[in-house]
Amino acid sequence: MRRYKRTLVAVALATTVVSGTAGWASGSAQRPVTGPPPGTAEWNADRSLGRALPDPATAEPAQVAQFFRTLGPGARQRLVHRHPLVVGNLDGAPVALRYEANSRALRGTPLARLAEPGRQILAFDPRGRGQVAEVYGDLEHARHVSVIVPGSDMDAGTFDRAKDPYGTPAGMANSLRAATDPGTAVIAWTGYTTPVGVGLDAATGDLAEAGAVRLTRFADGLAAVDAPRPSLFCHSYGSVVCGLAAGDLRAADIVVLGSPGMRAGSVRELRTDARVWAAKDASDWISKVPHVELLGLGHGNDPASPAFGARRVPAERAEGHTGYFAPGTDSLRHFAAIATGRAASAGPVSAGHEGDVR
Repeated sequence: MRRYKRTLVAVALATTVVSGTAGWASGSAQRPVTGPPPGTAEWNADRSLGRALPDPATAEPAQVAQFFRTLGPGARQRLVHRHPLVVGNLDGAPVALRYEANSRALRGTPLARLAEPGRQILAFDPRGRGQVAEVYGDLEHARHVSVIVPGSDMDAGTFDRAKDPYGTPAGMANSLRAATDPGTAVIAWTGYTTPVGVGLDAATGDLAEAGAVRLTRFADGLAAVDAPRPSLFCHSYGSVVCGLAAGDLRAADIVVLGSPGMRAGSVRELRTDARVWAAKDASDWISKVPHVELLGLGHGNDPASPAFGARRVPAERAEGHTGYFAPGTDSLRHFAAIATGRAASAGPVSAGHEGDVR
């Protein structure tokens, strides 16, 4: 009976504590953005090339890539001009063409700063709070690719905010890119509807389930344009997304940091052939989150615990919930080793053994 009461208390705490980067703010319910990009109906009705275009709702990224390989430069430009929001969000479309389409779609919008020269926007969806993916480095020729999957309160308007720079997807990606080498590209992927503050959205998996579908398709899109299998860096609630997607993801590594749980009891339950890593610093408030899952609330076991079976990433020099990518930290140094394929193939954390990267 006492154990049952403790579990109920833990679940109650989980509903008020679990979140991404917002801390102790109150949360509000969010409806996930799903389905094909805006403008799909007009795209599907377009016969300007004398044939049907691949349906964004049903075509696999590999089919999209094959379709664009059959087009000449003129036909590609016609589609960019007529359907920038579709081309810019179409997983499997050529990378440079997506940059051009998104730059065009962003002009004249409140987010026009994303279209400034030098920015490489791989996805832009204006629905809801807005979603965006930005590339740092040369994705088309990269030997290694990493993807940042953020937690709560991230959207098109906040993903590159100056406040708390290493707690935003853009700041994390910039820092990781600077710590690696010219052969590494890093993508800040704010491609799903994240929870806002603390509330039921952050304590349940509904938004993460929708995000997992979008993340899996995004990774399939990278494979379709011959990008290397990515290393995923999943922060806070983003680790719930990565946990739910793990079994379907084409990933080399899944790294979780400041995680409330992955909706799995162990690495084995993730059913992935990717290497799984975990980082959590002692000052991270996420440690206060009860690692339970009951009646849909909470996200399960702590990935940083020895019992989970993940490889350990040291984070003694990181501070707080958003300090893992700060320059000079041991966590960033080890993240860079993973991102560039230099991480040792150490075993999982267990009593008396820690699978650190070197």
